Amino acid sequence: MSTFIVVGAGLAGAATAWQLTRRGHEVTVLERSTPANAEGSSHGSARILRYAYPDPFYALLAVDARREWDELERLAGERLVSPAGALDFGPSRAPADLAAVFEEAGVEHELLTAGEAAARWPQFDFGGGDVLWHPAAGVIDAESAVAAMVRLARAGGARIETGWPVASVERVHAGLRVVGSDGRAEEAENVVVTAGGWLPGLLGDLGLPAAFLSGFPPLQVMQENAYHFPYRAGSGGPWPTFIHGTRDMLVYGLPGGRDAVLPDGRSGLKVAEYNGGRPIFSAAAQDGVIDPANRDRVAEYVRRTLPGLVPEPYAETTCLFTNTPTEDFVIDGVGGITVASPCSGHGAKFAPLLGRIIADAATGERPAPARFRVDRRE
Repeated sequence: MSTFIVVGAGLAGAATAWQLTRRGHEVTVLERSTPANAEGSSHGSARILRYAYPDPFYALLAVDARREWDELERLAGERLVSPAGALDFGPSRAPADLAAVFEEAGVEHELLTAGEAAARWPQFDFGGGDVLWHPAAGVIDAESAVAAMVRLARAGGARIETGWPVASVERVHAGLRVVGSDGRAEEAENVVVTAGGWLPGLLGDLGLPAAFLSGFPPLQVMQENAYHFPYRAGSGGPWPTFIHGTRDMLVYGLPGGRDAVLPDGRSGLKVAEYNGGRPIFSAAAQDGVIDPANRDRVAEYVRRTLPGLVPEPYAETTCLFTNTPTEDFVIDGVGGITVASPCSGHGAKFAPLLGRIIADAATGERPAPARFRVDRRE
């Protein structure tokens, strides 16, 4: 048995802590605020679980991840993924190419004409071209998933410390010391850093060698905007999730879960432009202010493309995406320190699987896939 400190209790950190405790390790989780808090990337009740990737690697990873979600739901005794299905359309989504990937990955799907799709989902205006439907997609309750994994980690013996912002990691004797911004310290043999949008401001203080840091891909944190639009009368459901790639924007939407419920019980669809926000250095620089130009842009998109919605948002919020230039994840480390940065725009759907991959890498049982590892430079 080894001792581990996990920094951050979002989806990736909670999943890692759970997976490490399942293997009998002693785990302490240090969370700067509370698990799945609104300043990170894992809060709220609505994230898309989808399989549609142009890269077969990620499509197959999504298939594996769904099995992990099923296992998590069984152990947690609650539903964390609601069925919805997913639509992909628009020229930059290339539905026919995605369908070819599905053939390779063995994912159930249909490639429809715009007319065939409109007959099933009249709340959309698909324009022209093909529309890809895959029914196994769904909506993840991110906040409940974090709570479930934290609960399972605690049951396995993990200690969860909240209100514990990490400032640095130091090498001491044969182990590592994690130092808080208030001077508190915790020691362990291994440290796993799953700090999400806070990572850019922390990376240089983790005691990592220069060769590792020089090869670490640059991280871009985006303060994204998301909106809830009310359903028009008679079009309240069922709504699938969707990704629409136009020539000048990529838009996604999904049933909004608890986040979208109005006081009178009505609900709406969560709609956002992917990477349509503004770049910030790290989560510490977020201000939670909606970009009015983006609001107008997305509302106009809804007016054109989603006739089943009233094109006036009744609720809005910001959230954080943390991306690498290739949008590949990073899971790698050295000297007992493992750094994991799942790209926030599509990391949620893989969370239980990524916890296993991160735990494998941190324990030395199995390295992460080659494309997740840092290109070390001398």
